[in-house]
Amino acid sequence: MSPLEGFLAGQIRATGPLSLAEYMTLCLQHPEHGYYTTRDPLGVTGDFTTAPEISQMFGELIGLSLAQAWLDAGSPAPFTLAELGPGRGTLIADILRATKGVAGLHTAAELVLVETSPTLRARQREALHGFTAEWQSQLTLKEQPLFLVANEFFDALPIRQFIRDGEAWRERVIGLDSGKPDSDKLGGGKLGGGKLTFGLTEIAEYSFLEHRLGDTKDGDIVEHSAPSQAIAAQIGQHIAAHGGAALIVDYGGWRSKGDTFQALKAHEKVGPLTSPGEADLTAHVDFEALALAASPSAACELTPQGIYLERLGVTQRARALASRLSGTALEEHIAAHRRLTHPAEMGRLFKVMAFYQRGATPPAGLQDGI
Repeated sequence: MSPLEGFLAGQIRATGPLSLAEYMTLCLQHPEHGYYTTRDPLGVTGDFTTAPEISQMFGELIGLSLAQAWLDAGSPAPFTLAELGPGRGTLIADILRATKGVAGLHTAAELVLVETSPTLRARQREALHGFTAEWQSQLTLKEQPLFLVANEFFDALPIRQFIRDGEAWRERVIGLDSGKPDSDKLGGGKLGGGKLTFGLTEIAEYSFLEHRLGDTKDGDIVEHSAPSQAIAAQIGQHIAAHGGAALIVDYGGWRSKGDTFQALKAHEKVGPLTSPGEADLTAHVDFEALALAASPSAACELTPQGIYLERLGVTQRARALASRLSGTALEEHIAAHRRLTHPAEMGRLFKVMAFYQRGATPPAGLQDGI
């Protein structure tokens, strides 16, 4: 049993089943036993690897896309350059290196990093040696243009799951296995003393799911992330009022349907209830929900990561870097290019969306959407 599992069991006994959102929040952010608050989860020795850790090309091209968006906006000064969930700081460091030749950009930029993990904040400070930055636990913005990137940030925000039942829904929750045949129905305090298990609440109507009655049937699962929509709304409203652009890169699709809740430990999928606090918990991002929440800003057409990077010239950049490599380094570089762009790897699963002012040009590599 992980250190967090006993705490979760005690809370369930005291107050009843946990929503998936409550479970994710405790597993990822608990101050003593939370996944992100106690470790550096990235890299070969961690549990997963993100695109910036695979190749410098990813951050360089993201940086040039943001820089062009800043130039297209008239090079406003000052402006906020922000990253949500910066990991080890690799992406923002690559962005800053790639844009150092853009006249006036670094002078005008006020760097903001939104990070809750003390361990990762320390790594970010190392990566940004020589730069001044402000670290925040929640995004707080000055009244000035915002140019923002969020890579694999929204997938880790808490979700709730709902299962269609007639013209209403049951919420999927987490309780304790009672050992009884009806133990999947955990509403009304029917809690045993066993292991963590999934169950369902009593049937209820939810106003925020009314629009999903038209495209779902009994038994379909819909995921809903209120925190994701709130952050998208904050970013979208700010850009609409003050200008700028936001690049969102994550895995997911257009409109949530189905169970995408998953856990990753040592680069392998594990049961999401088996190692609370010791595995990364994520779900696919519902980009439609983000785009709608970001209104009155425009949202570009949802674009696969591979196509986005190719439009920005990733293959040309890969060839230029390859000309200086040989042996194992060259083989690893070729593999990194494939991993970022090939449809069978990250190229199709990961998507890119941008928020920007209506009437403005979307960031380079992307096309107008809604």
